[in-house]
Amino acid sequence: MEVVENAKDKMNKTISVLKRDLSGLRAGRANAQLLDRIMVDYYGTPTPINQLGNISSPEPRLLVISVWDQKALPLIEKAIQKSDLGLTPVNDGKIIRISIPPLTEDRRKEIIKTINKMSEDYKVAVRNERRHIVDGIKKSEKEKLITEDERKKYETDSQKLTDSYIKKIEDLVLLKEQDLMKI
Repeated sequence: MEVVENAKDKMNKTISVLKRDLSGLRAGRANAQLLDRIMVDYYGTPTPINQLGNISSPEPRLLVISVWDQKALPLIEKAIQKSDLGLTPVNDGKIIRISIPPLTEDRRKEIIKTINKMSEDYKVAVRNERRHIVDGIKKSEKEKLITEDERKKYETDSQKLTDSYIKKIEDLVLLKEQDLMKI
């Protein structure tokens, strides 16, 4: 059914966005994706840092941002300081260095709470897609396009599909939590 295929696509997109969001959470190592969510007010336009320069990680606990426009350095520095990442950028006039401190236990627990809240939001999105499937199935039955038995089968299949995506979300979150708790 078309409604099921559309919902599957949306559920896959939900998983992709979750993966991207989880990769942006700090796990104690330097990772350029940490800065993906940070937007810089560049000439009045919110711009991602990776569009203003190169982000590299020459050492496991260091990020270096080489910008193309030197005027953007203080803007990037301010945006990183305002972010919820708890990072302190050092601007030497040519590049920005960000030292990634080891995570404290309190910070790890705080990040895990954030991850759990995030996972609930994504589970709700998946469940909403299931609701759209069920609504579409009931509409098809009303319009006599499918029988009552087919409706029941489609509803059971949509629940199995939803459960499989919820499980994927839980597995991704568990992996990220395990990664965070490594010392």
